[in-house]
Amino acid sequence: MKNNLIALLAGIIFGLGLAVSQMIDPNKVLNFLDITGSWDPSLAFVMMGALGVGIISFRFILKRPAPVFDDAFHVSHKSQLDKPLVIGSAVFGIGWGMTGYCPGPAVASLGLVSIEAVIMVASIYVGFFSYRFLVKK
Repeated sequence: MKNNLIALLAGIIFGLGLAVSQMIDPNKVLNFLDITGSWDPSLAFVMMGALGVGIISFRFILKRPAPVFDDAFHVSHKSQLDKPLVIGSAVFGIGWGMTGYCPGPAVASLGLVSIEAVIMVASIYVGFFSYRFLVKK
C-alpha cells in the first residue's frame, strides 16, 4: 500500500510537471515539431532540463544497491537494436507527430476531460492489446 501511494505521488508530480511545461497541450507539441512553420523551441528547453536532471541524478541513484522503495532496480540489459524496437519507435514517433500527444501527457490530459485525450489513451490500449494478440500468433 505504501508503494502504491508513493507511485501515485510520483505520478501526480510528473503530471504537474507536464502541465506546467505545457506538454499536455498538443498544439504546443505540434508547433515544436513544425520546424519549417511556426516552430516553438520552448519544449527543447523542457527536454534539456529533464535530461540534465536525469544524467546527474542517475549517476548517484545507480550506485545504490537498490531503490529506496523496492528490492532491486528494473533496468533493461538489452544493448542491441532489434526489429520490434525500431518498429515500436517508429509507431510511437508517428503517433506523437500526428496527435501531439505522448503517452504521459495524454494520460495527464485526462484530467482536463479532453475527448482527444480519451481517444488517444484508448488508442494506446488498443495498441497494447493488438501487440499482445499479434505476438501470441
